[in-house]
Amino acid sequence: MIHCKTEEEIALIKESADILSRVHGEIARLVKPGVKTLELDKLAEDFIRDHGGVPSFLNYNGFPYTLCVSPNEQVVHGFPTDREIGEGEILSIDCGVFYKGFHSDAAYTYPVGEVSEEKRQLLQVTKESLYKGIEQAVVGNRIGDISYAIQHYVEGYGYSVVRELVGHGVGRELHEAPEVPNYGKRGRGPKLQEGMVLAIEPMINLGRKEIVQEEDGWTIRTRDRSPSAHYEHTIVVRKGQAEILTTHKYIEEVIEF
Repeated sequence: MIHCKTEEEIALIKESADILSRVHGEIARLVKPGVKTLELDKLAEDFIRDHGGVPSFLNYNGFPYTLCVSPNEQVVHGFPTDREIGEGEILSIDCGVFYKGFHSDAAYTYPVGEVSEEKRQLLQVTKESLYKGIEQAVVGNRIGDISYAIQHYVEGYGYSVVRELVGHGVGRELHEAPEVPNYGKRGRGPKLQEGMVLAIEPMINLGRKEIVQEEDGWTIRTRDRSPSAHYEHTIVVRKGQAEILTTHKYIEEVIEF
């Protein structure tokens, strides 16, 4: 069942989203060649708890970390490790915050140092596709309008859309109805209503769309080992224009991209 949120509930999700956005800003300061992603995970957990929140992902269905950290060909759900990340890699970082009874969810794919033009364009187009989808998240449209906008945009650049992983509603639970695929047809799916809170999150591959799950039972990577990018915002469906609750501004104050 889809639960539209009251303005009071949205205000609390916005508080959660502010903590989450600032977490990403702190992470951005450390994403450099030589950093160990376990260090980023500790920073994120400490920051969230210091601000009165709880990491949404930690122990969620047994997931053992605060961050999903997915370098290069990993799409999502990667584990932080003690491996030092290298110059030219890309690093998708997904995080959630539970605060005052509500979750928020946001992801960003970070370039590590100087990345290739091929990777740079993948990141740019994937991020742009997120906003193309958000533009469609208005009262009276349907989920399929969001899905189509993302798919149409990225496929115009020759990229592919992961089919098995989707966006979702978010609120008192981390994952709520409805699902928000990144591919689909206009005019299909549930109708968008005022107060629906959605996590819209394109997961886009440079190569083919097929994915595989690694032996750890969590990490998802591209089957052809091509790079993958992932961006996500928590938004509210409104009349005329969606309201974006998370922000990338703290990240983009730190990194030049």
